[in-house]
Amino acid sequence: MIDNNDLNEILEILENLDDEKEAAKLLKEFNDASKNHGQLILDMDENLDHSEWKQKCDSAKSRVDDILGRIRSLK
Repeated sequence: MIDNNDLNEILEILENLDDEKEAAKLLKEFNDASKNHGQLILDMDENLDHSEWKQKCDSAKSRVDDILGRIRSLK
């Protein structure tokens, strides 16, 4: 999960971005990815065994990290 300091950092980066459409796109992408990751963590699907659940969580976390990296590279 992302902490408040990281969230404030990326929001500041996006707020200062000249291209508002790109900022909105990245924010939506980040929100969707972090929501998916959070749901996987909180709502363990009983149909998944632990290794499948872990793999999905790792993949979702990787997607969040990728988006964070792209946003941070805009500094």
